Amino acid sequence: MSSATEVRGPAEAPGYHARRTLPLRVEAMRQLRRRRTLLMGGVLAALPFILIIAFAIGGTPGGEGGGGGGGGSRINLMDVATESAANFAATCLFVSAGFLLVVPVALFCGDTVASEASWSSLRYLLAAPVPRSRLLWSKLVVALGFSLAAMVLLPVVALAAGAAAYGWGPLQLPTGGALSTADTVPRLALVVGFIFVSQLVTAGLAFWLSTKTDAPLGAVGGAVGLTIVGNVLDAVTALGTWREFLPAHWQFAWADALQPELEWGGMVKGAAVSVTYALILFAFAFRGFSRKDIVS
Repeated sequence: MSSATEVRGPAEAPGYHARRTLPLRVEAMRQLRRRRTLLMGGVLAALPFILIIAFAIGGTPGGEGGGGGGGGSRINLMDVATESAANFAATCLFVSAGFLLVVPVALFCGDTVASEASWSSLRYLLAAPVPRSRLLWSKLVVALGFSLAAMVLLPVVALAAGAAAYGWGPLQLPTGGALSTADTVPRLALVVGFIFVSQLVTAGLAFWLSTKTDAPLGAVGGAVGLTIVGNVLDAVTALGTWREFLPAHWQFAWADALQPELEWGGMVKGAAVSVTYALILFAFAFRGFSRKDIVS
């Protein structure tokens, strides 16, 4: 028996509507004012400036002072990072997509329900009354919104900082050639969109763990840890084609967007794998929380 008094129907009070409880704007403002949100935003906004300083101290990437090219004619994003603002933004996404951008997703989604439980405010929210499904939907939508905002913030700041440091120009492609200035922003937007979709697995895992524990760090750390395990498993070539069922296998499929001719194959497969896992994990979260005995 739950220790919280949860009202299941709207007939108890005149004018009560479940959809009006815990509005998204209220939940969004609560999350926006939290120090961890501001800290995460500050870290992502600072990364482009840190890279600019590193390039200034170490020399041009891929050049004589930078040593990043490694000889030969092989071209990668680091080799052309300082060619234009677009190249610099793409490089920032490249160096952060594997881990740094995982952290805000795990943080925002893993800190949803678990933080309320750790503050002993979860049962009072449900007694307000906020239906359990409404509570989860509000927190999930806001968490995903903040995760997307974090991923948009990084390239936006990188474009602005890169334009000031290196100027605006065509996006020099890793395979040679360049994208026109008019195609640059749409391609970068596609990259950000795919990174967000590929991180839905981390979001689903963190959100599910958040409904299972009263420790926010446990949910966040568990999601980040299992994401790292997925990356390790993807490096095991002995798994062969089984690696294609790992979300980590497709995390850099967005490189297909940085080609003269846009290729969708890898991104479509990666998005399908990620969305499938995410939907299963979200379903587990809603089903488990609907039956959970709320004691905190």
